[in-house]
Amino acid sequence: MKNKSLISIHDITKVDYDRVLDLAEKFEKNPKQDILNNWVVATLFFEPSTRTRLSFESAASQLGARVIGFSDASTSSVKKGETLKDTILTVSNYSDIIVMRHPREGSARYASEVSPVPIINAGDGANQHPTQCLLDLYSIRKTQKKLDDLHIAFVGDLKYGRTVHSLVQALTNYKTTFHLISPVELKLPSSVKQFIKDKNLEYYQYTEMDQVIPKVDILYMTRIQQERFADPLEYERVKGAYILRENMLSDAKKNLRVMHPLPRVNEITEDVDDNPKAYYFQQAQNGVYVRQALLTIILGEEKKVKS
Repeated sequence: MKNKSLISIHDITKVDYDRVLDLAEKFEKNPKQDILNNWVVATLFFEPSTRTRLSFESAASQLGARVIGFSDASTSSVKKGETLKDTILTVSNYSDIIVMRHPREGSARYASEVSPVPIINAGDGANQHPTQCLLDLYSIRKTQKKLDDLHIAFVGDLKYGRTVHSLVQALTNYKTTFHLISPVELKLPSSVKQFIKDKNLEYYQYTEMDQVIPKVDILYMTRIQQERFADPLEYERVKGAYILRENMLSDAKKNLRVMHPLPRVNEITEDVDDNPKAYYFQQAQNGVYVRQALLTIILGEEKKVKS
């Protein structure tokens, strides 16, 4: 992984997953280490972000790196018509690694092909979000003490949800049983389901959530993403399709944890926050440790990490 871009979860292997998660465990115990003080990290966010951008910047800052970049493309030369290629080539002159989010699918792969420094994909449209996937794997492993032999439910926007696409594909490396809950219009794409089929794993599709909750170890809620819909009427038909309330967890397994990539709108009511099964804010915190691990590995400073 040293000096290599991370664009898709398929760019790394199951062995790499374990390497990143194990290093993230070390950072959770000791997050402030001055090991990237000679490096500059650029964060280019052409699309709005709170958790991903700030957790990357926090991860870099706590390791001593300098952070440059923008959180709004309208404040950059993009507004003047600068191409993505020119932006990447220019920023690569000022940095050692670029973290990029862009609304267009395939943009991160293209950036990695023209950039002389590694690119980390922080989300490209509805395509991939590999670092969210890795922090989700870390969160699942931390709460369940394993990644094999789990029943995992994905709820909501399975069609456009890049976090779901990446995580489902990664979980096919383990003995996962998938429970896919969505409106018919937002079913998991066939191309993603093919990964499940190729590994001969079981999956079940539902349109209702209630009967599934008692069966699963992880309940992964997602937001119905208005910004991904070309047709406003399609969004109006499906928004608010699934709302998790605290009383719906009464028959859940003791080990169940509720996850969400955030931001939430109304799909998890606030009364769930106080339930010990709610894990989405801790999940967001885990993003710092996982992104510290990725930056350290890609920049080749893994040997400096203190346990």
